Amino acid sequence: EGQLVESGGGLVQAGGSLRLSCTASGFVFKNYAIAWFRQAPGKEREGISGITYEGKTRYADSVKGRFTLSRDNAKNTVYLQMDGLKPEATAVYSCAAEHFLSYERRSELYSYGMDYWGEGTLVTVSS
Repeated sequence: EGQLVESGGGLVQAGGSLRLSCTASGFVFKNYAIAWFRQAPGKEREGISGITYEGKTRYADSVKGRFTLSRDNAKNTVYLQMDGLKPEATAVYSCAAEHFLSYERRSELYSYGMDYWGEGTLVTVSS
């Protein structure tokens, strides 16, 4: 059974940085793309970034220039570096995995179709 575990969330001041990790197990890591989503209080879940096994990335306009996604395949881990955090970024951040053949057909980072999900990690940005 595929599993994903996020870590690295916490409390940070506005303008600060955090690095989130997503570690996978129970499936063939090289066959899956990894995406990050966030859900703020009272808001819909938002797709913010995705990365293929080869390292090709995509970003939502809301985070371009401030968030950076990377992948360490030897560790079955994806990292999300978040810089210039704003209070509006307060949310539960979750990672998800999708088989690369399905992922490559995506035009948007929406939740439907993802094969495995982590439980999420809370990021709180103070004013």
